[in-house]
Amino acid sequence: MDDTAAGAAAVEPAVPADAGELLTLQRAAYVSEAQLYGDPFIPPLVESLEQLRKVLEGDAVVLKAVLGGRIAGAVRAQFSDHTCLVGRLVVAPDLQGRGIGGRLMRALEEAVAGRADACVLFTGHLSEGNLRMCTNVRCAATRSRCVSA
Repeated sequence: MDDTAAGAAAVEPAVPADAGELLTLQRAAYVSEAQLYGDPFIPPLVESLEQLRKVLEGDAVVLKAVLGGRIAGAVRAQFSDHTCLVGRLVVAPDLQGRGIGGRLMRALEEAVAGRADACVLFTGHLSEGNLRMCTNVRCAATRSRCVSA
C-alpha cells in the first residue's frame, strides 16, 4: 500500500456543493462492483443527484478526501441508535489501494466518536478488496467491524 496518497489527501466534511463530483466519483468507483455482481442497477449507480444532495443536507456524516484539487474518495455514515452505519466508501479507481479508504474510515471513526458506540461497514460478500481493506484497517478493532452483506 502506498501511504503517500493517503497522507497527502486532506479529509474534510463534504458539503452540498460537492454533490456532482461525489456522484461522479461514486459511479466510477461502483462500476466494478456492478460488474462483479452482474447488476448495473445497484443503489450507488442509480442514486440521483437530488438524493445525494438530500443526504449532504441531512444529518449523515459525509467526509471527502481531497488530493491534488480533486475529490479522491468519500465515505458516508448514518446512525441507528448508537451504531454508525457506514456506506458508500468510495475511492477513485486510479487511486485505489493507496490507503485513502483506510484514512477515510479512521477519520470517520474520529468524527463519530461519542455519537456512536460502534461503526459497521457494509460490503458485498464478493467484494474482496473491500473485505481486505476492512482487515487492513482493522475497523478500529473494538469499536468497529466489517460485515459481509
